[in-house]
Amino acid sequence: MTDERFDPGGLGKWTGESRFEVTRERLIEYAKATNDPIPAHLAGDVAGPVFAIVPVFESLMEPALEVVPVGLFGRIVHGEQEFRFHRPIRPGDKLVSRARMTGYEGLSNGTRGTIHLECRTEDGDLVNEQYVTLFVRGFDTGETRGELGPEHKFKDSLRSRAPVAEVRQHVDNDQTYRYAPAAGDPMPIHLDEEVAKDSGLPGIIAHGLCTMAFTSWALLTEVAGSDVDRLKRFAVRFAKPVLPGQDLTTRVWHAGAGSYAFETTVGETVVIKDGLAEFAE
Repeated sequence: MTDERFDPGGLGKWTGESRFEVTRERLIEYAKATNDPIPAHLAGDVAGPVFAIVPVFESLMEPALEVVPVGLFGRIVHGEQEFRFHRPIRPGDKLVSRARMTGYEGLSNGTRGTIHLECRTEDGDLVNEQYVTLFVRGFDTGETRGELGPEHKFKDSLRSRAPVAEVRQHVDNDQTYRYAPAAGDPMPIHLDEEVAKDSGLPGIIAHGLCTMAFTSWALLTEVAGSDVDRLKRFAVRFAKPVLPGQDLTTRVWHAGAGSYAFETTVGETVVIKDGLAEFAE
């Protein structure tokens, strides 16, 4: 066990800006890589919601370098993801992104921390904000500093009602090989069987954000008329890895005006939990 500690002095420090130009071809590639059936996404007229991770990907982990000891980076997993949408991404957009780590909390089984990202146009208009929860397995930093991401916990009382929608989807055997280039995420645990097994996994696993993209179009098609302009907030907690070839079931509950809670399972195993989607009426 390392005796290193997180550095609270790195909290709140913005990274430099990263730039990304959105093309219709890239939007189409991402839609196809996530099996998205929505015509506007497949035509590249507008981005599916989880495409928003692509322009900010280079900035995603950089803020952690200011806070988390480098020796702990091998223990980091992506715990939660939340998007706040101010407007959809469209072809021709020239986007500028930056990120900062805002806080962390030591727990008995590890330490969780929050990275806040913002994505704007070159003119400065806010396109989206994102809150990424990272989790450092097996290392309790012993303190709480700064601010963690917003809560989106599933309310168990919702289970007393029948879900308003239930969507079944299949993760293709080649899903990770299509998603990796479309998202710009070449992590070997998604592409190399041997590396994945050496990491303690049963084999290649699907990208968590690919699974999240599946849930996003499930919600859009079932409760929002496939209109991404209406989606204002979308958040999940990654509970268990998904393997290529598995079947997903996403169940959706109405949780108030424009708000829907959801969770996704593989068989009886919950793989996405604490799902929340908020739509403009």
